Amino acid sequence: MKTGTLKQILLITDGCSNKGEDPTAMAALAHEQGITVNVIGVTEQDTIDEQGMKEIEGISLSGGGVSQVVYAQALAQTVQMVTKKAMTQTLQGVVNKELQQILGSSKTMEDLPPEKRGEVMEVVDELGETVELEVIILVDTSASMKHKLPTVKEALIDLSLSLNARSGENRYAVFVFPGKKKDVEKLLDWTPRLESLTSIFSKLSTGGITPTGPALKEAVHYFKTKRSLRSLVSRDDEYYEESI
Repeated sequence: MKTGTLKQILLITDGCSNKGEDPTAMAALAHEQGITVNVIGVTEQDTIDEQGMKEIEGISLSGGGVSQVVYAQALAQTVQMVTKKAMTQTLQGVVNKELQQILGSSKTMEDLPPEKRGEVMEVVDELGETVELEVIILVDTSASMKHKLPTVKEALIDLSLSLNARSGENRYAVFVFPGKKKDVEKLLDWTPRLESLTSIFSKLSTGGITPTGPALKEAVHYFKTKRSLRSLVSRDDEYYEESI
């Protein structure tokens, strides 16, 4: 079964967006292009308000992903759980499409007898270990996130270490919003490991606005840029090989 590369956006924020495009619409755009959008709401003692909760749930729902609100100290386990849960959910969707082609358009995994369902879930688990995974991580650096950033950094490094145990390839890119000079700024280009965040995170400045919609839009554009570069290389394979 060919699943291609799983593409995820992982949005880590603690509040409501207040600049730029509607983040729910941007998440829907991502989902249309085969990118799952997951959201983690980070809180400390206070709770995220009702508007913030609605936005977090709305973004993940439109983006076909998973959302979770969590206290900062439990962030590391939550980042791993949300990423893996979204992988499983996406792969189940892929498997269901295959089943519908074999069994008929109305059939899904739930329609199978228990023993067959178990076999299919084994396939999903195996795919979860072997499929290529690309994750763009969007970190809210608005003023209220200042004291939470060290925890975010540790959680992302833990995520990298955890997923590196898989046999499939992982690639991550990290963007922050707002950036120093513009609404969204690339912090880390595609890499299989996030350990290099250690030196970068300490230099981050935090600001007041929360341009969540523009951050999601930038992530979708970045996935598209990567695809177009890849197709350019594959078209020029002969030239590329000769020039090495």
